[in-house]
Amino acid sequence: MSSSIISIIGTGNMARAIGALAVAGGNTVEIIGRDQSKAADLAKDLGDSATTGEFGAVPTGDIVIVALLYAGVVPVVAQYGDALAGKIIVDISNPFNSAADGLAIPDGTSIAQQVAKAAPVGASVVKAFNTIFGAVLAQGRTLDVFIAGDDARAKVGVAEFIKTLGLRPMDVGGLNMAHWLEGTGLVVMGLARHGVGHFDFALGATPAA
Repeated sequence: MSSSIISIIGTGNMARAIGALAVAGGNTVEIIGRDQSKAADLAKDLGDSATTGEFGAVPTGDIVIVALLYAGVVPVVAQYGDALAGKIIVDISNPFNSAADGLAIPDGTSIAQQVAKAAPVGASVVKAFNTIFGAVLAQGRTLDVFIAGDDARAKVGVAEFIKTLGLRPMDVGGLNMAHWLEGTGLVVMGLARHGVGHFDFALGATPAA
């Protein structure tokens, strides 16, 4: 597994969790945020393998993780425009409604598919990480990361990056499957509130004996 340069747009809990695992896995991480001071603070916390980038400029990494709340993902990708040309854009968001008991987008689409429409020519979109709670991810357990996308090479690149985090990539199919991954995120939330009763768990795929 080779290390990569990864750009993360966002400074929240998921950006911190993924960034920390990425640095621990030997990757170089660029943190980008509208608030430059927050980005600089997070990069400092992550260590010497983390830097900060200018919001809106061409990201350093070939893989750009958009670690934002769902309502901000498509507008930011659209704002970046051609700065994302040739990049692999990873959408990790969950479009939950205000009660987190339903999706806030129409059936038959997903945030990832909307990102693909907003992205420049030559960019590829992969859905990943949305079924794992940030606090669980931060614990560094061996977890399954479900990924979806139409570009096979982009998925290979994201899968290799996921392996450097000590996690297991699980390909679920084309980008149309992102809608169902977002629905799975909703199922995980329901389990946390009801069936499991807490947020310290993750879904995974266990081969039958």
